[in-house]
Amino acid sequence: MMERLVLSHGQRLIGDQLVACDVVITAGKISQISDAGSADTGDSDVIDLQGAFVSPGLVDVHEHFRDPGETEKETIKTGTQAAAHGGFTTVAAMPNVLPVPDTPERFAAQLQRNADQAVVHVQQYAPITQGRTGDQLVAFDQMAALGAMAFTNDGNGVQTADTMYLAMQQAAVLGVPIVAHAEADSLVHGGVMHEGEISRKLGLPGIPSVSETAQVARDVTLAAATGAHYHVCHVSAAGTVAVLRAAKQNGVAVTAEVSPHHLLLNDHDIIRDDAQFKMNPPLGAPTDQQALLAGLLDGTIDMIATDHAPHTAAQKAQSMRQAPFGIVGNETAFSLLYTKLVRPGVVSLAQLIDWLASRPAEVFGLSGAGRLTVGQPADIAVFDLATTETVTPEYFQSKGHNSPFMGETVAGQTVLTMVGGTVVYQR
Repeated sequence: MMERLVLSHGQRLIGDQLVACDVVITAGKISQISDAGSADTGDSDVIDLQGAFVSPGLVDVHEHFRDPGETEKETIKTGTQAAAHGGFTTVAAMPNVLPVPDTPERFAAQLQRNADQAVVHVQQYAPITQGRTGDQLVAFDQMAALGAMAFTNDGNGVQTADTMYLAMQQAAVLGVPIVAHAEADSLVHGGVMHEGEISRKLGLPGIPSVSETAQVARDVTLAAATGAHYHVCHVSAAGTVAVLRAAKQNGVAVTAEVSPHHLLLNDHDIIRDDAQFKMNPPLGAPTDQQALLAGLLDGTIDMIATDHAPHTAAQKAQSMRQAPFGIVGNETAFSLLYTKLVRPGVVSLAQLIDWLASRPAEVFGLSGAGRLTVGQPADIAVFDLATTETVTPEYFQSKGHNSPFMGETVAGQTVLTMVGGTVVYQR
């Protein structure tokens, strides 16, 4: 780490305006933010940003690193290098690895693995139940004491209401969120995409949206009864947005995230049996896509999270009937959202940074993340908002290239990512 570094001639957001600035970093922290060209550069390393946008490092509360257990798909090292390429400086790793970190010993080992390999900050989720799919709760108090950011069985919904109720009671006492992949298995019907006119046209089995919405409706009722903070992963359905909106209006401690792909695509974008479009929850109807954006804009949905889920090329070359669910997303999130939502004026750059950095840090109590202010750790992302690049397999630092956005030309490329004043990605 350089002792004193000046990022000169960048631009930062003040309100909704981009204002030219210099950022001075001393001993890993932001020590000064001043007008462009005004910082003292004596005894300093200087990086001239040439007008690029200086952002707080992005925060992604939903990533899958497959490590240990499926390292042919991703490792903590490649996954966090990919995150750094996307401008993320803090990420949260899901517990669907093998073995599941469902005992204090395994959880501690997972934390050590993260610390040894990661190039960005990694928060670790603990599972809600043993093995992540059953009904026997993990040792909540011990996992929380070790540093679990929250508890989730992500990849699977908690099927038994009593299991979720007991988990929420414990989480409420500890003040730690319950984070839910909401999916009622009995309503999935073996589906591989959203149930609707497109699934029927393609002859593929459909998943009804109610499989998500029904479980969220159950869970917000349980959250109201227990006082737990309940956070919903990757909201995909208009019905779910309506349930969340009512819960928030009734004072339930509920928060939610939406993924870039659910904001930018719908099932009408699936024109053939193509597993690059297979994710769980599936892409909804155009009306679902519209409801998700509306929910984000009115605060019903709090943040954007990528649900980065790498798979091998061979797995994704199969039919949607056989291929695994999931797409990569941490390297393309900012550029896609900037290109498709900010540039056309649908949302502002300030709103996008709030959803990708400030709000996730705030909701999950990550005090060192999500803000570009003096005294904060120098966790910084710098984006070139003008130059465009095309998404190709060579674009990715992740082992996974499974993306429905392959071939898209996007602006908002990451120029530089720093964690604690150390450069972890540079274009």
